[in-house]
Amino acid sequence: MSGHSKWSTIKRKKAVIDAKRGKIFSKLIKEITVAARQGGGDIDGNPRLRLVVDNAKSVNMPMDNIERAIKKATGDVEGAQYLELTYEGYGPGGVAVLVESVTDNKNRTVAEVRHSLNKHGGSLGETGSVAWMFDRKGVIALANQGKTEDDIMELVLDAGAEDIQTEEDFFEVTSAIEDFENVRKALVDGGLEIENASLQWIAKNTVEISGDAAEKLEKMIDAIEDNDDVQNLYTNADFIEE
Repeated sequence: MSGHSKWSTIKRKKAVIDAKRGKIFSKLIKEITVAARQGGGDIDGNPRLRLVVDNAKSVNMPMDNIERAIKKATGDVEGAQYLELTYEGYGPGGVAVLVESVTDNKNRTVAEVRHSLNKHGGSLGETGSVAWMFDRKGVIALANQGKTEDDIMELVLDAGAEDIQTEEDFFEVTSAIEDFENVRKALVDGGLEIENASLQWIAKNTVEISGDAAEKLEKMIDAIEDNDDVQNLYTNADFIEE
């Protein structure tokens, strides 16, 4: 589970997507609302909104839900006002933890994140305490669709892709933020269906963790990700099987 942002994480989330579809829809609606409020409700003219809408469609969110969220953001329909907040801290074994949230009550969210960290041997840190350990990257996940890693590399190398990770029947393509849209377009133009495309925090270096500390970290991750206000969680942990 290197970095908790590589393929093990993607597969883990895909495995529970049906069981937690309602929760996933709720988080996507918040993302859509924030993106529309910041950049306007025109999907074609708002790259961030288009990205979130594409991800919502990939998990079969009804278009009515998407349009309602956009209308709430633009004031056409009354709705909650959300804030984007990032929390930094440490987990068991001293690993770095970054938590991205979208909330209508920041006091509730920080209290719940702190509780989950403390309960499982971690702690909440100050702003800037661990963010420097990560780089912001574009990450695109797709099933192999009969393609090899060389096939994918041929499509995306000239578009600016930096790395391709292969795990069983999935690929993960990483790029710099400025090349993200070009890489995404190269894959779509190549006839490939994208499972998920997003901006993520990727650890510059990983910390090996195993045994009791790894078990505690897994429980901490589950607890934090189960929070309705939490959108994404990243660590620099490299889980080692004993």
